This record gives sequence, structure tokens and C-alpha cells, in this order.
Amino acid sequence: MTTPPLSLQDFVLENQFADLPPHFHTHLSASPIDKPYLVAASAEVAAQLNLDRTSLNSPEFLDYFSGNLILPGSEPLAAVYSGHQFGVWAGQLGDGRALLLGGRSHADQYLEIQLKGAGMTPYSRMGDGRAVLRSSIREFLCSEAMAALNIPTSRALCVIGSDQMVFRETPETSAVVARVAPSFVRFGSFEHWYYNDRMDDLRLLADYVIAQSYPELLAESNPYQALLSTVTTRTAELMAHWQAVGFMHGVMNTDNMSILGQTLDYGPFGFMEAYDEKHICNHTDQQGRYSYRMQPAIGNWNCQALAQALSPLIGSVDETNAALSHYPAIYRQKWTALMHQKFGLKTDHEGDLDLFAGFFTLLQNNHADFTLSFRHLSKLSDHKSTKDELLRDLFLDRDGLDMWLINYRARLAMEQSDEHTRQTSMLSVNPKYILRNYLAQVAIEKAQKKDFSEVRKLLSILGNPYDEQEEHDDYAELPPDWAKHLEVSCSS
Repeated sequence: MTTPPLSLQDFVLENQFADLPPHFHTHLSASPIDKPYLVAASAEVAAQLNLDRTSLNSPEFLDYFSGNLILPGSEPLAAVYSGHQFGVWAGQLGDGRALLLGGRSHADQYLEIQLKGAGMTPYSRMGDGRAVLRSSIREFLCSEAMAALNIPTSRALCVIGSDQMVFRETPETSAVVARVAPSFVRFGSFEHWYYNDRMDDLRLLADYVIAQSYPELLAESNPYQALLSTVTTRTAELMAHWQAVGFMHGVMNTDNMSILGQTLDYGPFGFMEAYDEKHICNHTDQQGRYSYRMQPAIGNWNCQALAQALSPLIGSVDETNAALSHYPAIYRQKWTALMHQKFGLKTDHEGDLDLFAGFFTLLQNNHADFTLSFRHLSKLSDHKSTKDELLRDLFLDRDGLDMWLINYRARLAMEQSDEHTRQTSMLSVNPKYILRNYLAQVAIEKAQKKDFSEVRKLLSILGNPYDEQEEHDDYAELPPDWAKHLEVSCSS
């Protein structure tokens, strides 16, 4: 039986995290913001929450999801956690500008709502607890773009802006993002209790996560080992998804790693454009720890940090290592499967990895656009034709590409696949539209002038990244020259 969408008055939350002991969090209300206004909202996320989409345009919606009013049943709180930042133990961190409102179940799915930019908390350290409009728009759009790309991710219900000013490198207007996920528990949540030698609290948190998110693990002989194994698997697969679409997170600290294996905490992220495996999307990351090529290894490193924190519960070094040991194999298996899809191959062959490597070498040597290269590859015929030219135009070394295409087409011939079926399959996994930095920047600059049309247009386009949408062809073009100078850092 379908449950009718709820009005805001009937949109009652429960806060399961609030049932943990008081030292896990601090209860507090959001700091009000002046004259909130709607920048954009996701009707799809509203539907997942069973919230009536007509509510998205109401004044009450602005107050509830900016933090000016408290939703029925909500117990706003900021959670404490710790973490490793850029490989160094940073000690206690916590929700310095985020409040967990609570969650609700709908269609057999429990989702929590968190307001980012809702004001200072006891964990704000030197921060002001606010988020700027610029970074809030980026997080909103990327959360929804990643979901449309079928990559595990937190979602975003809305961005609500205000003319209230905050200071970063320069004064900027503020905003609040309503983030949505089944849980906001992080690797660093476990590290906090481990490094503070609070084993009872470590066990409480693990039991809470298993009961809430992994109830099937309760039947395992060692549920804590099973938890680590499951999170390791999900993280390895998430890294493969990131690499396959050219996504770079930018700040893979353990406090930014979801215990559910979802993409969490969008800060200085980026999508690969001119391919360079050493590319660093975060200007703050001077050493390149979180560069594109490092992400799979850092995912493994972070799982090892989680394993260290869980080891007292698991019981032995051998059992802990056993739960971790499959990370490389899971990553390779998932990445290889995704590559076969991207290259339109339905079967495994001994030389496939060399074939893939050859294409990535061409991408690297020619700094060809990652997304457009795979998109144009998807449209090639089984035999050389004029369709080759769109792909060839992206490469300076056309002879090298032509030689690779001979080998590629020979591999396709081995499968005797139908050309139209292969093209359709490849176009369904190689997106035409991604959130390029310059597209986000154009939308941000318009939004800063109170024109939110571009944010909402991008939301619509990125919601269907595999569709041709010929009327929006210009949103899939190579970035303009001025976009080469765009930089994103951790300062938002």
C-alpha cells in the first residue's frame, strides 16, 4: 500500500543516534539565519523521504531546513568523532558545523537528515559553524550528480541561502545544505573511542551501527569482524566506482569516510577532465596524498585505520587482518568489471587488462578529456568510419590511437556482439554530462546574484547524465580556457 506524501506538519522524525549515551553527542539547536531563501531542492530526495514536494516551495520549508524551526520529533545534535587528517592523527573533531535532525523510515529505507552550515557547536574548534553559498551549491549538485551516476553517496534535499555574511578568504554569503543518508557515522567515529581507550563506548557504537545498518551481521560468529569485512568490501568497491567515472574526493580523511561505503562530505572534489593520473583536485593537498591515482590505496589505508580501531572488539590480529585482506582483490574485481562495461566487453579475455592500460596510457600522454573520450568511444562502429573523428580529435597522437583502435576492434570481433546493442550498453555507463568545475562556477556566480536558474538547470541535466539531451550539448563540451585556473581548497 502506497503511503501518501506527508506535509511538513506530519513529517515527524526520530533520532536513533540520540539514544546513545550523552557523551556521544551534544544536543543543541541550530543558530538562526537571516531571511532564508530557497536556492534549489531535489524533488527526488523529497520523494525518498515521502515529503510532499509542494512543501518545497513553502515558507515553513525554509525555516525547518535552515534550522530556524525544529521539525516534529527532531532532536538536533552534533556528534563527536576523531580522525586522521592527511595521514596524521588529528585527535577530537566532530560535527563542527552540522546538526543531525533525525530520520524517518519510508519504503523499507531509513534516512537521516543533517543540516550542514547550521552554526557553531562544541566541536567547531576555530570555525564559525557556517557554510558558504559557493561550497553548498557544489555539494548539493555533486551529491545528486553522483546518485544519478549510480555511485553510492549521501544525497541532498536542498540548499537554503541567506544574505548573512561569513568570512573565508573574502566575505561571502552563507547557506545551509540538508544532507540525507542512512547514517552519518564515520571511520573516525570508531577511532575516537579507540584512541581515548573507551572500549565500552567503542562496543556500544559498533552494536548501534550493526543493529541500525547491518542487522544481517548479528548472525555471524564474530559480528565485529564481519562489520570490518563488509565495510572494507564496500569501500573497495566505492573506490573502483570513483576511478571508473574520474571522480576525485579531494580530502579522504578518516573522518570523511562513511561506515556505509558511501561518498560523504563533498568539499574540494573534482571530476577528471584532461586526464592526468597525478591530478590533485584539492589545492590544499600540496603533497598529492589524495590525488586521483592514490585514491584506491588511500581507501585501503583508511580501512586499516578502521581495523585498528575495531581490533579490540574483533579479538585477534589474525581475525582483523583476515577481514582486511580482501581489499585489493575486491577493488581489482570491481574495477575490472566496470572497465569491461565501459569498453563494451561482455566476456573476460586474457589480454583485456593490457587493452585497458593501453587506452589509459593514451589518455595520459595526450591529456585527453576523460569523460568525452569514453563517450565518443561508446559511439564507434565495429569498423573504421567517420564516427572515429570525434574521438581522434581529442588526441594529439592520432596514429597511436588508430593502432589501439585496431586492437580494440579485433577484441570486439571476438565477441561477435551486435553493434547497436554494444553502443547502447556503453552509452548507459559512460556519461555525457558530469559536474565540471566551470559549470558549477557559472551556476555559483549567477546564484550569488540571486539568479538560481542555472543551479536548477544543472540539477536537471545532471540527473540524466547518460541521456543525449541534445538541447544541452554545450554542457558536455570541453571546458573553456578560463576554467583551467579554477582551484578548490578545504577553506569552504
